[in-house]
Amino acid sequence: MVRLKDSLNYHATDRPGKIELKATKPCLTPLDLRLAYLPGAVYASAAIAEDPSRIFQYTSKGNLVGVITNGSAVPDLGNVGPGAAKPIQEGMVVLFKRLADIDVFDLELNTTDPERFIETVKMLEPTFGGINLKDIRAREGLEINDRLNECMNIPVFNQNLYSSAVVAAAALINALDLVDKDIEDIRVVMCGTGSGGIGCARLFLKLGVKPENLLMYNSKGLLHPDRTDLPDFARVFARDDPARTLADGIRGADVFLGFATGGIVTQDMVRSMNPYPIVFALATPEPEIGYEAARATRREVVVATGADRFPNAILDTLSFPYIFRGALDVQATQITEGMLIAAARALADLAREEVVEEVERAYGNEHFSFGPEYLLPKAIDPRILVRMSTAVARQAITEGVARCVVQNETYQESLIVRLGTGRETLRGLVMKARQKNLRVVFSDGASEPILRACSNLVSEGIASPILLGPEEEIREGIDRLDLDLGGIQIVDPSRSPLYETYVEEYFRLRCRRGVMLDEARRRVRRRDYFAALMVHTGAADMMLGGESIHYSDALRTILEVIGPAPGVRKVSSHHMVLLPKKIFFLADCGIIIEPDAEDLAETALMAANRARSLGIEPRVAMLSFSSYGSVDHPSTRKVRKATQIAKELAPDLIIDGEVQLSTALNSSLRQKYFPFSELKNDANVLIFPDVQAGNIALELLSCIGEAVSIGPLLTGTRMPAHLRQYGVTAEEVVNLTTVGVVEASATTDRFM
Repeated sequence: MVRLKDSLNYHATDRPGKIELKATKPCLTPLDLRLAYLPGAVYASAAIAEDPSRIFQYTSKGNLVGVITNGSAVPDLGNVGPGAAKPIQEGMVVLFKRLADIDVFDLELNTTDPERFIETVKMLEPTFGGINLKDIRAREGLEINDRLNECMNIPVFNQNLYSSAVVAAAALINALDLVDKDIEDIRVVMCGTGSGGIGCARLFLKLGVKPENLLMYNSKGLLHPDRTDLPDFARVFARDDPARTLADGIRGADVFLGFATGGIVTQDMVRSMNPYPIVFALATPEPEIGYEAARATRREVVVATGADRFPNAILDTLSFPYIFRGALDVQATQITEGMLIAAARALADLAREEVVEEVERAYGNEHFSFGPEYLLPKAIDPRILVRMSTAVARQAITEGVARCVVQNETYQESLIVRLGTGRETLRGLVMKARQKNLRVVFSDGASEPILRACSNLVSEGIASPILLGPEEEIREGIDRLDLDLGGIQIVDPSRSPLYETYVEEYFRLRCRRGVMLDEARRRVRRRDYFAALMVHTGAADMMLGGESIHYSDALRTILEVIGPAPGVRKVSSHHMVLLPKKIFFLADCGIIIEPDAEDLAETALMAANRARSLGIEPRVAMLSFSSYGSVDHPSTRKVRKATQIAKELAPDLIIDGEVQLSTALNSSLRQKYFPFSELKNDANVLIFPDVQAGNIALELLSCIGEAVSIGPLLTGTRMPAHLRQYGVTAEEVVNLTTVGVVEASATTDRFM
C-alpha cells in the first residue's frame, strides 16, 4: 500500500520530480561543444534541409515520444488541470524508458478547447517520432485522437482508448480458444462508454465480433438509437435491442466486459450468462465484480480484472511501450488498428508458449501454463518487448505505413540488446523474494536508514524484519519517521529471554578459543553477536549487521558464530553491480587482501554459484594487468594458476584468464587478437587479483558511473549473513536484503 507521505517524499526528495535530460554524445572538450552546437550542428541541419528524412538519422526524433495531456481526466481525480497531471506524466516518462528504452518529453497543455489542443499538437510534429495522448476527457479525447491521426504524419496513440484494449483483446483471443467458441458467434455485453470501453469495443469488432452481437451500456442503460444523449463516438455502438438494462443484456451473453464502476455486476448476473462465460471486470480500483466472487459463481467461468494481485491482470503496461517501440523502429506514419490487433495476437500467442525459467523463478518457481488462470504473459516476461514490437513493426510494413523496413531476426536481436537485463533484474528479484518472506534480523534496529528500509521491506513483502535494540528507542524512531511498522518484531538483547541461552551457546562455541563465561556474557549483549546467534539457532533466517561498528569487527563476529560453510577455505566479499543494460558480479572487494591462487579459484567458483542462484548464467574473467601470458610476473602467474584450478574443479564453467579488463569486456578486441578465448560473450563475473584492485574498481563504478552496487554480499558463510558499511542508504539496505533473501532461498531449502 502506498501512503500519502511516502509518495510525497518520493517525489520531493533530492532533485524534485522523477526525470532529467542527459546528453548522449561526449560534451567535454571545446571540440565536442563545437560539434554539438555551432558550427558542427549546421552540417546536420543542412543535410536535413536537403533531405527531410535524414532527421531520423541525425536527431533523436526517431526515439522521442511526446506524452501530452490537458489534465481533464486524471485517474481517481478527474479534471484537475495540466499542472496536477504532471506527476503522472513524469511517471509515463519512466515507464517508456524502463520498459522499451523510449525517450519522452511530457507536455501539459493549458487548454480544454479541442481546436487549440489539436492545433498545438500539430505544430509539434517536427519534434517527435510519435504522440501519446493521455488523461483527456473521453468526449474531447476521442475527437482529438481521430482528427490528429487524420492530419499528422507520425503515430498518434490515445493511451486511455487503446492501451488496455489491446491487452483485453489478447485475453479475449485466448479465453475464446479455451472455451471453444468462435468470435463470430459470441454475444458480447460491455458496460462503460469512456475511452477504455470505446477502445475495447472498436478492437473487439476489428477482431471479428459482429456489430449486431455487441451491446453497450452506460449508467443510463443500453445505448440504443432512440437516445438523444449519445455523442457521435458512442452512437455508432447504439443497437435496437429489447434488453435495455445491464441485467437483461448480460442474460444469455457469452462475454461481459466492464470499464465502468465497481460492484455493478452480481453473482446472479454471471450465473445468467451462457455456459463457459467470459468476464472481464476492468473498473479500478474496484472491479464491476471481484475476481474471487466471479470465480465462485460457476466452475467454468473465465475471469480477468485490472488488479495485478489476481491472475489475468489486464494492465496497460503490457501494451503501449512495446507498440510504440515497433512503430518508432520502422518510422511509422501512424498506429493503425491492424497494428494494434497484431500486438494483441503476439501477446496472446506468447501466453501459449512455455514460460521461461526466469519468470517462474521470480514467482517462487511457480509453474505457469496456458489456461483459465494464465491468459496473458507475466509483465516481467522479457520476451514481450521482442514479440509485440516485432509484430507491430511487421504489420506497419505490411500495411504500407512504415518509412523503413527491418529484417525480423536482426530486429529482434537489436531489441534484446537495446533493453538489456540490468535494472529490470532487480524487479524480478523483488518478486521472487516475496515468495519466501524470510525472517531477517537487523542488528542496528534504531538506525534511521534501517527503519526506512524495513518499512519498504514490509510493504513490499520482501522480508519479515526483526529489529535489535532498546524497544523504546526503536519505537520513538518509528513514530518520529511516521513509518508503518506497528507489528514489527523488536528484540532488546539484554532483556531477551533468549539471552542466557545464547550466552551458553556462544560460550560452547568459543570456550576453547580463549573466551571465558563473563566475556561471553559481555559479547552476547552486543547486537551483532546476538543477531548472528539468532541465525545460528534458527530464530532468524538471515542477518544484516555492521553499520555501527568497524567492518572488520563485524566480520569477526560472523566468522566466530556462523563461520565458513563446509568445504570453504575463506569467506569472501562480492558485489552485484547493476548497469542500465548489464549486470556484473565483482569479487573479492573487501576481505582477502592478498589471495593466493587457491583463494582466487575458490572466490571465482563461489561468485559463479551466486550468479546462478540469482538466475544469471556466469561467464567468469580472472583479471590481471596482462592478457594470456603477455607479462611473466608472480601476480600474473598466480591468476593463470587460479584459472587452471577453477577449470579443473568446474569443467563446465565458462571461465578464462589471465585477462585485462578491456579484453574481458570487449568482444571485438577478443575476436581480433585473442580468437582462442573461451569468452565468446563478454564476461559478467569479474574476479580481481587482490582486494585493492577490486575495491578501487567498485568505488570507481559507484562514484563515477551509473551503477547500482548491491553489497557487500558475504560469500561462503555457513548461514546467510551480510554486512552494511558506513553511510548506507535505505535503498541500499532494501537491495542488499532482496538479493540476500533470493540467494538464500535458491541455494538451500533450510528455510522452507
